[in-house]
Amino acid sequence: MRARRLPPIWILGMAGLSFGFVGGYVAFALPQALAARHVPEPTIATASAIALSPSFYSFLLSPILDVWWSRRTYAVVLWALAAVLTAASTLLLDHFQALEIVAALGYAANQLAYAALGGWLSTICGRNQENSLSAWLTVSNIAGFGVFAIAGGELLRSLSAGPAAALIALLILAPLGILAWIPAPGPDRRLVGESFRQFLSDLWTLIRRREVLIAIALFAAPCATFSLTNMVGGFGADFSVSPRVVGLLGGAGVTVAGVFGSLMLPPLARRMPLRILYLTIGIGGSIFTMLMLLLPHVPSTFALLVLGENTVQACAIACSLGITFEAIGEQNPLAATNYAVLNAAYNVPITYMLLVDGAGYEHWGVAGALAVDSVVGLIACLALGLLIALLAQRPVPRVLPAD
Repeated sequence: MRARRLPPIWILGMAGLSFGFVGGYVAFALPQALAARHVPEPTIATASAIALSPSFYSFLLSPILDVWWSRRTYAVVLWALAAVLTAASTLLLDHFQALEIVAALGYAANQLAYAALGGWLSTICGRNQENSLSAWLTVSNIAGFGVFAIAGGELLRSLSAGPAAALIALLILAPLGILAWIPAPGPDRRLVGESFRQFLSDLWTLIRRREVLIAIALFAAPCATFSLTNMVGGFGADFSVSPRVVGLLGGAGVTVAGVFGSLMLPPLARRMPLRILYLTIGIGGSIFTMLMLLLPHVPSTFALLVLGENTVQACAIACSLGITFEAIGEQNPLAATNYAVLNAAYNVPITYMLLVDGAGYEHWGVAGALAVDSVVGLIACLALGLLIALLAQRPVPRVLPAD
């Protein structure tokens, strides 16, 4: 009966479009706008890092999402706040300190809204729908990112600050209409203090569960991160590619590749367990990256690199969401909190692998970045695969509930 009241899974997934919109603006359009003002690259990099930093620590506030109001209410309120703050950042392009603070607050609201959505959807979807839901959530994330990577920059270039800010806010708010069609369980009336205490207790229980420990290890290790996707835009000159073609591939090309990669998850997940699939994606993607070392530095190789890396990364992201839903389980009272914690774990290697790949590029150019990323990823996948095989041979310890 509950399943018949749900909209189609692809519509549930499209509820995450706002998350992609904010990400596309902060990670792509905003740095472009600063570069157009001739802001030095180190300053842009610092501003971007600060603006995106809530992906690591916003989960500390996630216990609030499981008490007082329904998760739908939290998602709507937080995305509305993210829309206002993200739009406000367009008015602060000449005031860096204020820009960094406002953009970071907006991105924190965006992260928490996404956690509220993930926790909410995990409580209303059946286990047989989780892989499809993971795929469509990834589609909406990547599609939203691609749309705003292009549209956000065009709005900032074509309009004055005020009208651009207004349109950006309206576009971020537009997908929230989908949330009204999704049934939402009633709110938990516990106190926030109790929620945080329960969060600590739940976290301790979580880290003693084998499947959660494996999920955290998979996400925190660079098994299927493919951080090269955040660097290849700067490789255009190495492959004799014009900035216009780089922009086209970074927008439309990446979006198409990301959607295709995301939708590969459901058929692949029917063939093997998600954790094994995640490692398989990582190994396959690392081998693909190694093969790129054998090709000449020409525009067609660049296009293949961009599209291939983004395809496997999208499939890996969708698979990570499926693993997250498995770890949360059904009817989890702290579903949003658990979703936020595991999402934060996945974001960790995306940053440190950028530093590792960047060091490879600094010393040996494009070949160094490709070699370092592929070798580190392959070693991590093989090590985690061996760990999972060893754990599978050991009996599962019984974890008694706390009194």
